[in-house]
Amino acid sequence: MKTIDLRSDTVTRPTAAMLAAMTSAAVGDDVWGDDPTVNRLQAVAAERTGKEAALFLPSGTQSNLAGLMAHCERGDEYLVGQMAHTYRWEGGGAAVLGSIQPQPIEHDRDGTLPLAKIAAAIKPFGAGLGVHYARTRLLALENTWNGRVLPAAYVGEAAALARRHGLAVHLDGARAFNAAVASGVSIAELLAPFDSASLCLSKGLGAPVGAVLVGKRDFIERAHRWRKVLGGGMRQAGFLAAACLYALDHHVARLAEDHANAERLAAALRDVPAIEVGAQATNMVFARLPEAHAAALARYLAARGILIDGVSSARFVTHLDVTGEDIDRFVAAVKAYFAEATP
Repeated sequence: MKTIDLRSDTVTRPTAAMLAAMTSAAVGDDVWGDDPTVNRLQAVAAERTGKEAALFLPSGTQSNLAGLMAHCERGDEYLVGQMAHTYRWEGGGAAVLGSIQPQPIEHDRDGTLPLAKIAAAIKPFGAGLGVHYARTRLLALENTWNGRVLPAAYVGEAAALARRHGLAVHLDGARAFNAAVASGVSIAELLAPFDSASLCLSKGLGAPVGAVLVGKRDFIERAHRWRKVLGGGMRQAGFLAAACLYALDHHVARLAEDHANAERLAAALRDVPAIEVGAQATNMVFARLPEAHAAALARYLAARGILIDGVSSARFVTHLDVTGEDIDRFVAAVKAYFAEATP
């Protein structure tokens, strides 16, 4: 029986065609800079995102961290959402390894950081009162955020505000391709307001490993050095880069299928009285399960080859390994559980 895994879009397996691309990849030694498949991936990523250069890294976390360290020096500060991945879910790497102070800002419900709060958080720097503060150097946004696409007009205003104050603008674009597909724009158009962006290829695009960091050439050169320091230099990395190239060529447009399946899932769960369905955006559905049943439901589903987080505030994520039929099977199993659990 097929396992249906709705915990995250990080759980995808390489398709047969992707595995074939990996096993036939031409490789070299990327630390020496002579792995042809890595070099091609970086060239393709730069071209498609409209940036000067790109760098292949093992993970989105390392890609974000190398980007932050390339923008900021020791004792500098970056502005970031209170619930943003770079601040909350990446081990404090900017502070621990980069000596960069995060200044968290409360999100609005749509994932935006209020412009007034951004402006108020920017510190004076220089003689006088400014000597007391970390130097604010960078604004970091995240798109998508909990599946939501940041409004393009907001992004433009936030980037303009940052630049008026001399700040660079970085995007944690772990699911930026989802945002682009949902918005009907190219990835280059989506990233145009940003000086840099970290793009995961191991989430919705289905590669087993890897992220690319894109930006200006001198920025990527600095990030390349930090990648080495962080242990991200890999040797015959072309086998992994080949999967990422395949994903860029074949798995971007199909993200629309994941979005449609998430919409199908949200609509079906609304027929389950015990479940409160919240927001659905791109490939994510948020729901509240009865607290007394959450863990038991997860065990019940796991016994039937369906994986979810056993928490009351649940997130269900669709991806290329989840079909419409899988959604129907999941919802039927949920209904069966509550039929059995309810007197």
